[in-house]
Amino acid sequence: MKVDFNKYIDGLVPAIIQDFVTHKVLMLGFMNEEALHKTMSEGKVTFFSRSKKRLWTKGEESGNHLLVKEILSDCDNDTLLIKAQPLGPTCHTGADTCWSERNHSDDFLYYLQDIIELRKKSEDEKSYVKQLFNKGINKIAQKVGEEAVELVIEAKDNNEDLFMNEAADLLFHYLVLLNAKGYTLQQVVSILQNRHSNKK
Repeated sequence: MKVDFNKYIDGLVPAIIQDFVTHKVLMLGFMNEEALHKTMSEGKVTFFSRSKKRLWTKGEESGNHLLVKEILSDCDNDTLLIKAQPLGPTCHTGADTCWSERNHSDDFLYYLQDIIELRKKSEDEKSYVKQLFNKGINKIAQKVGEEAVELVIEAKDNNEDLFMNEAADLLFHYLVLLNAKGYTLQQVVSILQNRHSNKK
């Protein structure tokens, strides 16, 4: 791969960062030759920070690194496309991307996760989710266990409707349990993505 670092001022080329799973554009940074070399050798995206005037590895303070999966140069050899696995939000604001877009491959589950958070904080005591949270973590965990057992029972039968509904119940209550423990679905997905990439 040849990159023309002399084409732009200060020897910097644009580097577009894209999620290697969802293909969502996460951010845009700039690299000089040293930053590209460090990125390739260490496997974590490193930019040349124009404000800090030094090399800057994304996530060096927050821990939200960008793990490199593939690096491509465009047809003019003056722009980089880096496909990476984000370990947490990419933007310094806490957003998934620097354009405040969600970076999820299955948006409905993340929408449902947000609804659960809203129900937990609501004052509607008739809300099923609110009632679950009021009963505490033990009850929520017990409910997940009950739904898991019911799914296993239906798995031994041939009633597709009952099986799929129990699967949906388990997934819903699992999201409630994640929230109750202070975790998010994206954190679980990141672990699965990391396991997948390590097996390649």
